[in-house]
Amino acid sequence: MPARRLKLDMATATKTLPCVSYRQPYAALVLNGVKTIESRWSPIYSEVCEKTVAVYVTWKEWEGVEWRDVLKERGMSNEEITEVSALAYGMMRGQVVGVVDVGITWKCSDESAAKQMQQLEHAAVLRPLTDKYLTELSNPRWLTCPLEIARGQKGVFEVQVPLHALPK
Repeated sequence: MPARRLKLDMATATKTLPCVSYRQPYAALVLNGVKTIESRWSPIYSEVCEKTVAVYVTWKEWEGVEWRDVLKERGMSNEEITEVSALAYGMMRGQVVGVVDVGITWKCSDESAAKQMQQLEHAAVLRPLTDKYLTELSNPRWLTCPLEIARGQKGVFEVQVPLHALPK
């Protein structure tokens, strides 16, 4: 009987992680390792620098299509774009679906050289970036199973992720 109880306790054990909301297709682009720079109008990632954050997929779709143009500039075909912009099997909107490591944040200025700006846009899969806060993202991982939460939030918020859902 104690072994069964221990198993149940382990199954329900959780880890508290900071979480950030992403619209599709950007959630998939981050977790598929295509988007390695995040851009926001405020420095929300500063408080989670050098930490692992959970990725929540919002119900709302990204409204622009410039991300497709940037991926085509990077040499991707329409088939590749469809593949890298899709959520993993079984993952949906309204769920925490993965984790990513957060690096440094800095403000992008007009003074960036044209070549450097193009590299940043390719990594962010977005343009223009001037006056936005850019953050390095690395080591993206899909959860082994999605975590449904009532609703995402603006900025950084906390979620309880079951240990069994975290990637090894």
